[in-house]
Amino acid sequence: MQDTRVHTRPLATLVNGLKAFWRDSNGSVTVEFVLVMPILFWAFMATYVFFDGYRQSTVNLKAAYAIGDLVSRETEAVNDAYIDSMYELYKLMVRARTETKMRITIVRFDQQDDRYYVDWSKERGYGVERDNDSIKGITSELPVMPDNERVILIETRNKFVPLFNVGMKNKQLKNMIFTRPRFAPQVVWEDT
Repeated sequence: MQDTRVHTRPLATLVNGLKAFWRDSNGSVTVEFVLVMPILFWAFMATYVFFDGYRQSTVNLKAAYAIGDLVSRETEAVNDAYIDSMYELYKLMVRARTETKMRITIVRFDQQDDRYYVDWSKERGYGVERDNDSIKGITSELPVMPDNERVILIETRNKFVPLFNVGMKNKQLKNMIFTRPRFAPQVVWEDT
């Protein structure tokens, strides 16, 4: 008879060695750290970028409301210097790293014609002011108004550029704010 114990011993030693290797936890924290750290770092940066985007959007909206509120309280005639100062205030409030745009338009509704008309419009950064033809393009976005009622339309725009590349593209932040004149029936332009 042959002794089979001699032949199974190396196999048992190999199996026992593999079991010991499998149970050994030396160095596993380092390996886990190397595997997980890039994901955690990306998640931290993505959280920062998304928070910054929402913050910029909120600041842009609040600045537009503030400009609308200031214009709505105006009882004197408005001129280019006033519009320039509103634009400078808007840029100061937004503190954007990109170009900002602002347009202030006084819109009137005529019930007989069943349409909106522009009393006056001034822009900074847009390049074009609103007129009676361009107001037709946004009729669905304008509020329902009674006959000969006027509303101040504040349009603002700036671009959000993410600070880090986490898969988010540049985003145009656009706002349309409507405010009724408070202390006078309308806000008038200096030349009219």
